[in-house]
Amino acid sequence: MELPYVEPYKVKMVESIKRSTKKQREQWIKEADYNLFNLSSDKVFIDLLTDSGTGAMSDRQWSAMMSGDESYAGSKSFLQLKETVNKITGYTYFLPTHQGRAAENVLFSVLIKEGDLVPGNSHFDTTKGHIEFRKATAIDCTINEAFDTTILHPFKGNIDLDKLKNVFDSNPNDKIPFVILTITCNSSGGQPVSMANIKAVSKLCKSYNIPLIFDSARFAENAYFIKLREKAYQDRSIKEIAKEIFSYGDGMTMSAKKDGLVNMGGFIALKDEEIYKQATVYNIMYEGFITYGGMNGRDMAALAVGLDEATEFDYLESRIEQVAYLGRTLTEYNVPVLQPIGGHAVFIDANKFVPTIPRDEYRAQALAIELYIVGGIRGVEIGTVLEDRDPFTRKNRYPELELVRLAIPRRTYSLNHMKYLAAVLKNVFDSRNEAKTGYIIVDEAPIMRHFTVKFNKI
Repeated sequence: MELPYVEPYKVKMVESIKRSTKKQREQWIKEADYNLFNLSSDKVFIDLLTDSGTGAMSDRQWSAMMSGDESYAGSKSFLQLKETVNKITGYTYFLPTHQGRAAENVLFSVLIKEGDLVPGNSHFDTTKGHIEFRKATAIDCTINEAFDTTILHPFKGNIDLDKLKNVFDSNPNDKIPFVILTITCNSSGGQPVSMANIKAVSKLCKSYNIPLIFDSARFAENAYFIKLREKAYQDRSIKEIAKEIFSYGDGMTMSAKKDGLVNMGGFIALKDEEIYKQATVYNIMYEGFITYGGMNGRDMAALAVGLDEATEFDYLESRIEQVAYLGRTLTEYNVPVLQPIGGHAVFIDANKFVPTIPRDEYRAQALAIELYIVGGIRGVEIGTVLEDRDPFTRKNRYPELELVRLAIPRRTYSLNHMKYLAAVLKNVFDSRNEAKTGYIIVDEAPIMRHFTVKFNKI
């Protein structure tokens, strides 16, 4: 008999979560202006809003926190973290920040100027926000297969080389400060990028003398998929694969709240000393001194351990298998999900789930709200709301996909929670034909509106 999948850890501490009634949740979401970000966590039963900073740390990480060095300058914890980052990435120059978008803010302040173009694979919302805030333009060069939720392509995060080359050929080099490659690609469904594509993108960038920067929040999950899906890497360790990935780039930003397995933190790592020197100025202005950058010494100590744990096969197999289990179960229930299942989340295809709701009534947001009302599940819209308005015309931008992301926190929920999630989704899917109308926006911020937007129900 084949042995079942089992988590490679045991529970040491538990946290209670509160049940609520459907009537309560209907009132709570109305009071929150139908924005799931506005809900307090005690009003959520299973929280899948994000996998960023919401996971459980290990006993080794908690132990490391007790010995964290809180010195303002030259902290021992900083030196430990810098050494760990160097071992994993091979990059010499290192700056800690308080989280990933802070790393983007610091690095982009150095590299991006008004009128620039930044090609990449389905830029994440904060990445695009930081680009557009600087009056530059993000250009999506993701392969076309990424926008068909039914195609079982193993690396839907890949960049289309022809699209990228066309951007290079159509614009002067000094207008393209860098290419950003997001691993895994969150906005296209947590999909990985192949090592073959990373190599090819790197070669193309070098031929045009354009730097390649990695958005590395889920680099370990990407390395896991490379190990499973690219034959040449089946016998390589996750750490070996990760180091090869970074060898093809010039630097990285990192939200350590994902594959760093901590609740807060981030960093920049670079090859180029001159860019590093310029970035230190902004790090001191925006974050703190260059040896803490908005992080406590104890958090840096926990991150050093977390990066080591996140790049081990057993942990990654457990983490990604849990997400895959939820995806397989929903597929068995005929719930339309993005295929293949990504590394950190299951993405519900709202275009197929609730096609009866007009796109200008934010069908993915309407579906996310319904999941909360029916089952107390908090997911997040990855669609028109997140896509924001065009910065020049101020009209809604309609992406090819309207998705609801169910991001699974690391080492947090059990298999029974996954079964509950699947049952709620099935019940909502079975009653989907009742959904006819969605929501209108009554108040929104000029950029990255999805965090604070207010809706009314139509």
